[in-house]
Amino acid sequence: MVRRLVLVLLTVGLTACASPEPAESPAAPAPSRPTSPSPDTSATGDPSRAPTPAGPSYSTWVLGSQVLPLRADGYGEVRATPPSLRVRRYRTVDLLPPPLDGAFRSSTGPVTDALRARMGETWQPGCPVPLADLRYVTVGFRGFDGAAHTGELVVAAGEATDVVSVFRALFRAGYPIEEMRLPTTADLVAPPTGDGNNTAAMVCRPTTGSTTTLSAHAYGLAIDLNPFVNPYERGDLVLPERASSYLDRSWRRPGMHADGSVAVREFARIGWSWGGDFQSLKDYHHFTATGR
Repeated sequence: MVRRLVLVLLTVGLTACASPEPAESPAAPAPSRPTSPSPDTSATGDPSRAPTPAGPSYSTWVLGSQVLPLRADGYGEVRATPPSLRVRRYRTVDLLPPPLDGAFRSSTGPVTDALRARMGETWQPGCPVPLADLRYVTVGFRGFDGAAHTGELVVAAGEATDVVSVFRALFRAGYPIEEMRLPTTADLVAPPTGDGNNTAAMVCRPTTGSTTTLSAHAYGLAIDLNPFVNPYERGDLVLPERASSYLDRSWRRPGMHADGSVAVREFARIGWSWGGDFQSLKDYHHFTATGR
């Protein structure tokens, strides 16, 4: 049985540049929301010509560095969001060559033997979709660093063209994505650190909290997009476990989804639904072709 939702990071190349922040207790108070400084008009007297404020600094929490104690259900204990992740921003480390011209690029092909080996236990014989009915897709995406990068997904063959069209639209809209790589066995067995943010699709597993009902991910018919800034919530469970700050959907930060936002619109265009509309729980990162 797969113990927990595959939202943990493979931490290679995603550590921040500064020292780690100290671990927080669940009761740590949240800081005030950042506010924009008043324009400095001392030189010109004209607010329209005031200097542009500097962009947000990069997050300093060292990803994957602090393992969480386990709950009785096998997930990690839910903890307060570290201060530098409350407006999360990391540079994307390129695992695939980025587009040299900075333009959107995509490709679609079969799941080769080499790709199958990389996927590890995220696909096994007996999964409901044979490898021949899946496609390996690469798409361009904008990082939180503003640069163009190349991501990868495995999706159902019949959905590949539409999925590419969604990511083309997100790229053109400047929607930021932190990371997009194939999940592996390492993700399935990693201890929970609650700070992952990988965008992924195919994983042959049950739905969260079930041992029998297969997830739409097991069919290549779901994509989890920026899961840390769009967490899953059911009762007292939050996944990723350090993402509680992002349950406040009124505090709009980069990469978050909402009714009418670009990701919700684009997936709706291809007939996929959004987990933010679920009634019994909220799965803000989840987009699905099956309605679950």
